[in-house]
Amino acid sequence: MVPDRRELRASHDDRDRVVERLRVAAGDGRLTAEELDERLETALTARTYGELEVLLRDLPAESAPGSLAPVTVTAVPAKDLVRLQATSGNLERGGPWAVPRRLEVETTSGNVTIDLTAAAIAHPELDLAISVRSGNVRLVVPPDVMVDVDAVTVRSGSIRHRVHPDPALPRRLTVTMSGSIRSGNVVVRGPRRGFWAWLLRRQPKSK
Repeated sequence: MVPDRRELRASHDDRDRVVERLRVAAGDGRLTAEELDERLETALTARTYGELEVLLRDLPAESAPGSLAPVTVTAVPAKDLVRLQATSGNLERGGPWAVPRRLEVETTSGNVTIDLTAAAIAHPELDLAISVRSGNVRLVVPPDVMVDVDAVTVRSGSIRHRVHPDPALPRRLTVTMSGSIRSGNVVVRGPRRGFWAWLLRRQPKSK
């Protein structure tokens, strides 16, 4: 008897390829952060092809997990300067994007999220200048990125630094944040646990 393909056991490579598909789909705006987190948790613990296929059914160009080719993200040249401005509403820079040498962020009434989790980092340092008149700036960084917020002036608001670099990992990037907060908040946090668990598992093990 030939078993149903959906009941066949998935390998670590199968799970990794599905996780990559989910990450790219989230970067394209097809999945929300909550949906990505839920699907990553399921993908990382999936036992069969059937459990993995369910996660890709509503995404384009789906195919069986066993035949998925690794996703290749086209490299985007990093700019020297990028400016982000939010006058109202929400502005997010995340997914696969090229980190510049200097990033200027201004918000007069809105929220700005800068996610470095899946970003292409070409330079060892990022000069992040912020001007928060009213609103919030969220910086999402993995543990191999260090963030220095000592040069930020706070008049009315707060800075919450919730992550610290992992000394066991080589540092990829140092972010030096400067500027002012007149009325608002800056939050520095790590990625969601499910996604970072996947990233840790992909790190080469030291001998």
